[in-house]
Amino acid sequence: MSQRLRDTTNIIVPSGSLGAGIRAEHIDAGIAAGAHGIACDAGSTDSGPAYLSSGKCKYSKAAIKEDFRVLMLAQAKANIPLLVGSCGTSGCDMALDWTRDIVLEIAREHGLSPKIAMLYSEQSPALLTTRASEGKVTPLPPLTGSGIDLFGECDHIVALMGPEPYIAALEAGADIVLGGRTTDTAVLAALPLLRGAGKAASWHSGKIAECGGLCTTHSREGGVMIRVGKDAFEVEPLGNVSRCTPFTVSAHMLYENSDPFLLTEPGGVLDVTDAIYEAVDERVVRVTGSRFHDKPYTMKLEGAGRGGFQTIMFVGIQDRAVCAEVDLFIERMHKALCERVKTTMGLPSDAFDISLRPYGWNAVTGMPVDDGAAPPREIGLMFVATAPSQDIATQIAKTCNPWFFHMPIRPEVELPSYGFPFSPSETERGPVYDFKLNHVVHVAHALELVRTEYVNLKEAAHA
Repeated sequence: MSQRLRDTTNIIVPSGSLGAGIRAEHIDAGIAAGAHGIACDAGSTDSGPAYLSSGKCKYSKAAIKEDFRVLMLAQAKANIPLLVGSCGTSGCDMALDWTRDIVLEIAREHGLSPKIAMLYSEQSPALLTTRASEGKVTPLPPLTGSGIDLFGECDHIVALMGPEPYIAALEAGADIVLGGRTTDTAVLAALPLLRGAGKAASWHSGKIAECGGLCTTHSREGGVMIRVGKDAFEVEPLGNVSRCTPFTVSAHMLYENSDPFLLTEPGGVLDVTDAIYEAVDERVVRVTGSRFHDKPYTMKLEGAGRGGFQTIMFVGIQDRAVCAEVDLFIERMHKALCERVKTTMGLPSDAFDISLRPYGWNAVTGMPVDDGAAPPREIGLMFVATAPSQDIATQIAKTCNPWFFHMPIRPEVELPSYGFPFSPSETERGPVYDFKLNHVVHVAHALELVRTEYVNLKEAAHA
């Protein structure tokens, strides 16, 4: 066994996403092993633009509350800081306030009195319009232009924070820091950077541990502890079943990253080209050789808004003739449905969209299936109508209903009847959401676009 790193900052990362499930025994194990803090991500764009546009959380209140309960009780008992980034999935102000209310509810129920810092990073269209006119907003590929024409289309716009607002809140005495939209890595790197750990080691360890146990052999068996030093860091699992290996740890640089060696963050670029991943023992991995290149400070902008309404229908098809020629069937049905809507409802082609998605064939990838592929035993066919209003989308579905449920693959074939699981057959999905922005805003310093508020339950308890 190699000698363990000394003089490290030790951070418990209990899960890749708050609300996915956290076990108290794993947190207790991390605290017993010398944790200096707990840090966790709570948001992402992974699940699409709806959560940013609507301001609603992907997970239930019950799931978020249970994870927070475990973390807050551990924080109070161990008297170590708790940092949570991108609260409420999107990290917009509405989602952050929703999370704050849950935390306050737990505090009341358990007699806790932490000092809570709230880090807001939602931006107004007016402010960003001014910044763009000054040349301080630039696009990321594939978008072009400053974004001025897009700001007003967004329901919410957030700027991704780095670690500096968390550091400032901790320096101000916060016990719990609830962050708006933050890079996944930054919320984990904040406390190590505050305590003097190396910049490259802090950022790299944050990237490896951002998804909790995903960098271990058993991703659902608890999170990890990162021990961050000046020039190196170690990763170890919190669960007894899991192990960290050089493979599981190094592989996480590929996760959600277009370049396995470079990771762009608000104040620079993490470079792991020369990083070395080595096993300390059968459960722990040490990483050395990473570097961090300072760059002008930018914050990525995420904006989302509504763009139409959808109504869906679904059928299951086992017809052998259809399953033998799925692509031909979809092509013919799509043409027939579009023609029926135009003829019956009088809508022009550019006023609606019909999408047919054959699950069990190529609905997940959308890519053509290889020639010679075996016919599926069955497919689930989803119909999606998109239109400017919910009523029009639903009327399109109703107009297409008899063709969608009873269309033969060829005109001379007897009229089939496909299996429909729901009645009524159409389901209104409501508004459709779109990401509008893929830009960065240039700032003079890291706190420029972040607003910090405090809720001091300690003072309230003593009043």
